[in-house]
Amino acid sequence: MAKTTGAAPKLAKALAIVLGTGDLNNDRSGTEQIPIRLRAWDGSEAGPEDAPLIEFTSRRALRRILWAPGQLGLSRAYVAGEINAHGDIFAAFAALSSVGKFAEPGPFSPLTPRELWTLVKTGVRVGALGPNPAPPPEEARVEKHGRRHSKKRDAAAISHHYDVGNDFYRLVLGPSLVYSCAVWSDEGRSLEEAQEEKLDLACRKLGLKPGMRVLDVGCGWGSFALHAAGRFGVSVVGITLSTEQAEMARKRVAEAGLTELVDIRVQDYRDVTDGPYDTISSIGMSEHVGREQLGRYVSQLHGLLRPGGRLLNHAISWNAGPTEDDPDSFIPRYVFPDGEMLSLGELVVALEGGGFEVLDVEALRRHYALTLRAWVKNLEEQWDEAVRLTSDGRARIWRLYMAASALGFEGGLTGVNQVLLQKPGGEEPPLRLREWTTG
Repeated sequence: MAKTTGAAPKLAKALAIVLGTGDLNNDRSGTEQIPIRLRAWDGSEAGPEDAPLIEFTSRRALRRILWAPGQLGLSRAYVAGEINAHGDIFAAFAALSSVGKFAEPGPFSPLTPRELWTLVKTGVRVGALGPNPAPPPEEARVEKHGRRHSKKRDAAAISHHYDVGNDFYRLVLGPSLVYSCAVWSDEGRSLEEAQEEKLDLACRKLGLKPGMRVLDVGCGWGSFALHAAGRFGVSVVGITLSTEQAEMARKRVAEAGLTELVDIRVQDYRDVTDGPYDTISSIGMSEHVGREQLGRYVSQLHGLLRPGGRLLNHAISWNAGPTEDDPDSFIPRYVFPDGEMLSLGELVVALEGGGFEVLDVEALRRHYALTLRAWVKNLEEQWDEAVRLTSDGRARIWRLYMAASALGFEGGLTGVNQVLLQKPGGEEPPLRLREWTTG
């Protein structure tokens, strides 16, 4: 039977302060107002007995929170292995993100001086005070590469996220190596079937025909390029900033016997000068562009397309209203440094303002939640191998990131949309455009 006295009640009070659910005038408010069951390093427990279990394995976890009282401190402790979420990671994260400050979209609101002082006193009582622990080695350090969204810094941000081992990504994503939302005709399909359906849908939306020249911006491990060239007979130039992605993509192209049709380059989209292209795909890439460079991104792709050519822009959107970016939250520190999610409206305004005509918009929010849950399943079923291929910290990052993202899509905070556009000046689109729905 778990101990009900010891560090856990004090730890619960500290967590209630961080969450913004505690009553500073009530010493027992932590155990009553946290949405999880807490287990402390001494084996004591506090909180609702039927709630998801979170274990603090070391005082160092609370020390990190004292130095960074919010999402960053909790994230560092989890990545470092000082906090464990037992059982269903989705249930644990949903509980934490359902109350107080964690339920509010946008930057984490700082603690008041009284809240901070109470938190420090709690740290003293459990012996958690001490110097600020060094961040886990997996934390991003892209700011040393210059101004935000410069070519050098974008390359560093992409490398942080993607150059962590192709075998690790194959384990998480599955054999398709498609790192974007799949399309599920029904929930009983396999991940591989849903990813193939997405690739085929993208090709049909672009109206691919043999002999066309296609630019794939942010080509990843070459899956779209392979599908487009192999199934539709087009020639594809795929660009990525990840050297590891390019290496594997080229290998896959060679193994498929498509070297005459597919050219994989390590290249910034701003440096592509060999247009015109008949169509352009940008699938899961524009989130890396940033507001400052959005106009340049649109202008560059517009200039690379022939008149009448189509662009498919597939991107995650922020659906929770205006908010400020928080560079000290989990995603920019550990997953996508400098990544920026725009609203669908903001993106469409920029694309139309850059000279494109919008032909179609399709929302795929529920599809991404299913995709992420499939990726989490892949990771958890092969956890030991994932740790061997990278590190325990990297595997933890991915588990937390994908589970939290799935809940974000399910709750409507985030969406994902395919926007199909055409550059004016060529042939008119069909009167009824959705010819791709028939396959």
